[in-house]
Amino acid sequence: MRVTELKTEEYGSFYKTYLDALGDAELFNILTNQLLNFPQFLDSIPDDKLNYAYAEGKWTVSEVLVHIMDTERVMQYRALRFMRGDLTPLPGFDQDIYVPNSNSALRTKEDIIEEYKIIRQSTIALFTNMDKKALGNVGTASNNPMSVAALGFIICGHQKHHRNIIRDRYLNGKT
Repeated sequence: MRVTELKTEEYGSFYKTYLDALGDAELFNILTNQLLNFPQFLDSIPDDKLNYAYAEGKWTVSEVLVHIMDTERVMQYRALRFMRGDLTPLPGFDQDIYVPNSNSALRTKEDIIEEYKIIRQSTIALFTNMDKKALGNVGTASNNPMSVAALGFIICGHQKHHRNIIRDRYLNGKT
């Protein structure tokens, strides 16, 4: 399935930025490509930048990276529930509670890379065996309709969004 096949009623408007960042990507290709290239990007980040924040009150690089993983896990869970036909509305999650409790400052780059790979491999395994019907299942999360396919693309677009922020604001010094 391609991101351009999603209908606007399959996701909340908040997520449009993430989806637009993917262009006309195909779901399994983008999931797999990110598994290959994101760890390389992470490895290129200087160790002394992991606990760097580009401005007061902004997350550090390691906090952003753990946030990416936390969000992928939450989206995986939503996708699993909806693909299995459980349409119980799911609440949002408060990233501003998750981040300070992530202990990201204690993490090494290698540890973050390894955990990312495990999470993404799990996401790929979850989505690999879905048929079109399961991808089209729609539930409610954060008071928004969410299709299983949209959740897969949101995982990828969210990662790309934060990768761009890390590159532009943390590594290149733009604010």
